[in-house]
Order: sequence, then C-alpha cells, then structure tokens
Amino acid sequence: MTSVKRRKIFERLKAANPRPTTELHYRTPYELLVAVSLSAQATDKSVNAATTRLFPIANTPAAILALGETGLKDYIKTIGLFNTKAKNVVAAARLLLERHDGEVPRTREELEALPGVGRKTANVVLNTAFGEPTIAVDTHIFRVANRTGLAPGKNERQVEDGLVATTPKEFKQDAHHWLILHGRYVCLARRPRCADCVIRDLCEYKHKTKPGPKVPLSLKQPVKEAKKKVKHP
Repeated sequence: MTSVKRRKIFERLKAANPRPTTELHYRTPYELLVAVSLSAQATDKSVNAATTRLFPIANTPAAILALGETGLKDYIKTIGLFNTKAKNVVAAARLLLERHDGEVPRTREELEALPGVGRKTANVVLNTAFGEPTIAVDTHIFRVANRTGLAPGKNERQVEDGLVATTPKEFKQDAHHWLILHGRYVCLARRPRCADCVIRDLCEYKHKTKPGPKVPLSLKQPVKEAKKKVKHP
C-alpha cells in the first residue's frame, strides 16, 4: 500500500461521509464511557436501547453508584455479559468519584486504570469525547485494515500501530469512525459489498466480490413463471 493510495482512500471516505461519528448515543464524556464499556461483544443498537432507558435515570458516577449493581442490571440485562459489565461500571463510578471528582480523566493511563476499560475503550473516549487523534481497533477495523492493505497486522495492537503510523495527519482524527462504519456496512465479514465500495479500485483485497445481475424487480416474477410453464407443461 503506497502513501498515495492510502491518501486517496481516506479522501474518498471523507467525501462520502464528511463528519463521521460513533453510532452510540451519548451527551457527556461519562455517558460515552459507560456506553462504550457496555458495547463489548454487543451491538450499538442493543446498547442504545438500554442507555435510552438508563441515562434519564442515572448518567453520572454518583447516580450509577447509588443505583448499584442490582439496579443497573435491570437496565442492561438485554446486553451480553451484563453481570460483569454492571460490576465494572459501578466499580468504575466509585473510582471516578474517589480519584477524579466524578470527572472522566483525559489520559490513557488513568482511563485504563478504571475497571472494564481497556485500550480500545480508552481510545474511543480519548478520540470521540476529547478530540485526540487515537484509533481504536475493533473487529471491523481489524478486518478492513487487513483486507484493504491499509495496515496489515496479526493482532489489534499491530493494526493500531500501523494505522497510527501511516494515516495522514489530517485524516487521523476521523479515521476510526470511517473505518468502523466501512466495515460495518460495506466491507462485511462474510460477503463484502465490493460493488458498492467507494475504494474498490484502491483496495488490495484479492477476493473482491462481483456485482450480481441487475434485473428489474418487475421482471423477476414473470420470468420465473415462464420457466415453470416450460418445465411443467
């Protein structure tokens, strides 16, 4: 992957979506922290469904701590691993109150010291809440980076380091969002939608899918019926 090709990829992704952002619903850095913590091995849709009910009741560390694990579980029980997540979110709320006056810290080290907050979650919060040019690598970005050739790597950290090192500076702030959305809606795991891909000619994936025949919907049924008549006179 050349630097010229890499720049063109991000130029096209930007042209298609000039202001990308997370699909998780949040209004404050703390709401984002909770939402991202809940999103591990869960869809953004399921997290949003839960936090839509939760945040009007408890959207601060103090309110979450008052709610407690049992109370929190009632709101997030539709999300995978909700028992562990409830325990971590409440424990993190306690530490935020004890160490940070209830505010979400702005450094990676302090974020990763919170229960349930790993490197990926810290990167999302630093990027989306505080405007840091970090790149959080999840399964979608891992797949896109390897398939396209943007930043091949055997694990998420290798891909992250590759993207951070090679993504042009002016695109680094939004790179995470462009790549995750591209992986979520276009560069799908089982059958990528290569025919609809804006970077198809720049992508180095060797097994691009081909577009299917474009048959008008109104013609599909008559053709099918005609075949039946010929086969079964």
